[in-house]
Amino acid sequence: MSIYEQRNKAIEDNDADLFNDTLHDDFIFVSHMDGSSMSRSEAAEMFAGMMANDSFEIHNMRCLYENSDVLIDHAVYHFPDNTREAVLAYHEIKDGMVIRTETGATLLT
Repeated sequence: MSIYEQRNKAIEDNDADLFNDTLHDDFIFVSHMDGSSMSRSEAAEMFAGMMANDSFEIHNMRCLYENSDVLIDHAVYHFPDNTREAVLAYHEIKDGMVIRTETGATLLT
């Protein structure tokens, strides 16, 4: 199973553990909001919280490109505050796991 397939299955099943299993021990998440970064443990907690919230939804997830070095995906995120964003994510891969994620987003009206 590719990293994209595993992450997509985790999202469909609301399985934060499966999703977080794709993260390298040295994982860093860089936010599109303010350029701040989170460690693996901080990001894993955020991802688990998002998946546990019934008001958070991801739609139209698709893989734009994936190989052994990089995964690029796109989706529409619906947040609990009723905002929606089109999110483009770059995932750098090392040792078969995601070691760095950077996002870019456009607020949708």
